Amino acid sequence: MPHSVSLISTIAAGLGLALIFGFAAARLRLPAIVGYLLAGVIIGPFTPGFVADAGIASQLAEIGVMLLMFGVGLHFSLDDLLAVRKIAVPGAVVQMTVATALGMGLAHWWGWNLGGALVFGLSLSVASTVVLLRALESRGVLDSANGRIAVGWLVVEDLAMVLVLVLLPPLGSWLSGKTDAATDVNMLWKTLGLTLLQVGGFVALMLVVGRRFFPWVLWQVQHTGSRELFTLCVVAAAVSIAFGATVLFGVSFALGAFFVGMVMRESEFSHRAAEESLPLRDAFAVLFFVSVGMLFDPWVLLERPLQVLAVVGIIIVGKTLAAGLLVTAFRYPLNTALTVSASLAQIGEFSFILVGLGASLDLLPPEGQSLVLAGALISIALNPLVFKAVEPF
Repeated sequence: MPHSVSLISTIAAGLGLALIFGFAAARLRLPAIVGYLLAGVIIGPFTPGFVADAGIASQLAEIGVMLLMFGVGLHFSLDDLLAVRKIAVPGAVVQMTVATALGMGLAHWWGWNLGGALVFGLSLSVASTVVLLRALESRGVLDSANGRIAVGWLVVEDLAMVLVLVLLPPLGSWLSGKTDAATDVNMLWKTLGLTLLQVGGFVALMLVVGRRFFPWVLWQVQHTGSRELFTLCVVAAAVSIAFGATVLFGVSFALGAFFVGMVMRESEFSHRAAEESLPLRDAFAVLFFVSVGMLFDPWVLLERPLQVLAVVGIIIVGKTLAAGLLVTAFRYPLNTALTVSASLAQIGEFSFILVGLGASLDLLPPEGQSLVLAGALISIALNPLVFKAVEPF
């Protein structure tokens, strides 16, 4: 062909195979997500035959994350976020600490250094935005009190991971012995202060300016009578502002899109905005799962089966128990504890970013990334079954 068609071939192969295997999984009474992940494995670089462009697939998946978090923001007001802060903030912090400690202990037992163990533990502590939202939506509990707690919990986790990703390079150079402790501590405090200032600036801008600007824009576009312009306005706001927030303020795409949706909720057309973006959210969510499957090397299951089993155990059992016990300790009902626990019993996009950064800083051993990816794929595939397991209780 006279020009590259990597984008077209990646979308065509990803969506086509996802449809086939998703349908087959549904007929076998398995979650459709299993089929989407398998489609990614088949077109990934670790299996023979056609290999899709992993870079393009990853970027398409990021768009899906933006649109999904934007949709959540449209149903999640600032009052909802503040209402769950007393459980979401301490819950997320304690649960991440427990999961990180479990991962670090396991890595230390395997003989990894402190830096690799820290990155490994942190990567197991944070849940996937896409998986959590799909699970809550499919059960119709996204707008419930339990759903708001789970989403608020996830927002706190995302904020924590933004800080981790920013602070890891200066901290990583000290962990690897490349700089002295005094120099590193000074750089660490400067970086922490700058990051908090950037995130605070973005949140303040969205709450002060965005709450007036975005509803006004939607009102103006609505009165043109053009459905295409309205849809374009919604998608452009979600993707463009999320990208700008990442470039200018250093927050994640997911958080940027979430706050855009949350301030746009002030508009009387917020329900229509949610409906217009729904088809795109579904399509790009499928591409997210395909992109996860593309990163997975099936050989790790044969080469390190016990290590993979231990990783999955931390994600599904360790995190679930930690979250459940904490929610119960705050005197919430059992069904709230079980819903939050099942929602968090998986890992995803932030884990991939973190292990990639850890590998680039020479902190994480080569097998670390494969183990995290194996844990992600298996936990995502099993997450619907975890929900079914807790439903009788």
